[in-house]
Amino acid sequence: MKRSDFLKKVGVGGVGLALLPQVYSCATKKENDRAKAAWEELRSHANPVFHYVYPKKGLSNVLLYGDSISIGYTPSVRKELEAKAAVFRIYQNGMSSNDFIAKMDKMEQTMFKPYLKGGWDFEWDVIHFNVGLHDLKYMGPDGLDKEDGKVVSEISKYKENLTAICEYLQRKFPNTKLIFATTTPVPENANGRFAGDAIKYNVAAREVLKNYPAISINDLYDYTLPHHEEWMVEPGNVHYNQLGRTKQGKRVAQVILEQLNQ
Repeated sequence: MKRSDFLKKVGVGGVGLALLPQVYSCATKKENDRAKAAWEELRSHANPVFHYVYPKKGLSNVLLYGDSISIGYTPSVRKELEAKAAVFRIYQNGMSSNDFIAKMDKMEQTMFKPYLKGGWDFEWDVIHFNVGLHDLKYMGPDGLDKEDGKVVSEISKYKENLTAICEYLQRKFPNTKLIFATTTPVPENANGRFAGDAIKYNVAAREVLKNYPAISINDLYDYTLPHHEEWMVEPGNVHYNQLGRTKQGKRVAQVILEQLNQ
């Protein structure tokens, strides 16, 4: 029904006007419910970090794309940017550079208009992304295996993929501030990964990003390295304890806020 026809039907007096906010509120709630239901079908983790985020008028829209390291610092980023941005994240572990474009497309085709009736219709203000930790791991038939396994992405393939990712992001999101985060350190005796490989992949990433000066770099590697032993869950583990996750999240939030304020 057109708005003019609706006004004629309910009248322009107090009762009719009083009904208008309720009508539009109901429509908004239906759209929110539809989008939330689509998200619940999309996400594959029970972890609260993957809960549905409601877009809010007046707040910037930020997307975090990354692996389990980013999963760890997402709550801290949300806390730091609570009054400034709605902080979304990719619906599951971002994994390697081989998966990036397919996962971004799947999220768009599941959550955004016109693919989803009543779906999201905003633009990303900032996308903070990382790939690398799952590219440099060695996999065998039974899982992580740096003795007999094969690396997921050789450096040449990683550079090729990252180039495609940068091209994709700049083409799809021309008005979005893009931030690439370097891969965090790999400790000695890590399962399925060699210490020092993060440095090699970060050097490769910087070589690619030289061709994309509009994409900022958040050097999480250098930020984390001096505190690595203090922040790691345990020796040989690439993941971080609560202190490390909180500190990394504050750093990510700071870099995002700098971009939002430009």
